[in-house]
Amino acid sequence: MVMKRSLAALVLALSGLATAASALESPALDELGSALAGMRAQTQRQKQLVQRPNFMGESGRFSLEALTSAAPDVSAYSVRGVDISHYQGAIAWDQVQADGLSFVYIKATEGGDGVDGEFAANWKGAAGAGLARGAYHFYNFCRNGSDQADNFIRTVPADAGILPATIDLEQSGDCSTMPAKDAFRADLAAFVAKVSAAYGSTPILYVNYAIYDRYFSGENDSYKLWIADVSDAAPQMPDNASWALWQYGWHGRLAGIPGEVDLDVFNGTPEMLASLSGGSSGVMLASAR
Repeated sequence: MVMKRSLAALVLALSGLATAASALESPALDELGSALAGMRAQTQRQKQLVQRPNFMGESGRFSLEALTSAAPDVSAYSVRGVDISHYQGAIAWDQVQADGLSFVYIKATEGGDGVDGEFAANWKGAAGAGLARGAYHFYNFCRNGSDQADNFIRTVPADAGILPATIDLEQSGDCSTMPAKDAFRADLAAFVAKVSAAYGSTPILYVNYAIYDRYFSGENDSYKLWIADVSDAAPQMPDNASWALWQYGWHGRLAGIPGEVDLDVFNGTPEMLASLSGGSSGVMLASAR
């Protein structure tokens, strides 16, 4: 019963449409056809549009900087290296040596008592591969700088010809409340004084732009800087500050290193890098290409 009533209603509706269509004059039909054709063309154009990514800056605002950023260009820098930690696992150093690297920085310590589980093996392996090597400390902004320096000195041998120590300065979950500028700089000075005395060279500071702006902008410091910037064709340092090293990639792939590795360049010649390490013999530096 329901089916029959539905079919009857459908027949009546179709009949009505046919009657209405026959009553239309030819110009009206042409106008309707043109409108339908225009709608079909617009729909087709929408389907063919390439979807563009959203470029957003801080707080969800549109970022012109995001639009104008470019892939890093390191073609002008012949002295290249990597920085590693236990995250890379066991490394085949004979293969790394053959990949044209000049230097490697190896994570040694973190905070007041943390020691990287692969440091000893990596320190020995890099030396055996003939690479210029240095150690870095992951700084905890909520720990005393002097105590952190003691941890680093206990862990890293004062071998001849090693690169200056590096202090990795980046905010982490270990310190949710960052210190005031004056307090941090006092702690940093304590760390630097102890490590400089132990190794005979001033540590390099690894920073990103946020850390630099917060603690170093406008200070006219003499620290050598290692800048992390994977988004620009070249580092865009505030204050026109100079940089010694540039971490330009976080997803490098190299023979002998399982998984991804950070990629770096030195802002200078092989001879300049050698001078940082005391110019010791037996250190392999990739020559300029």
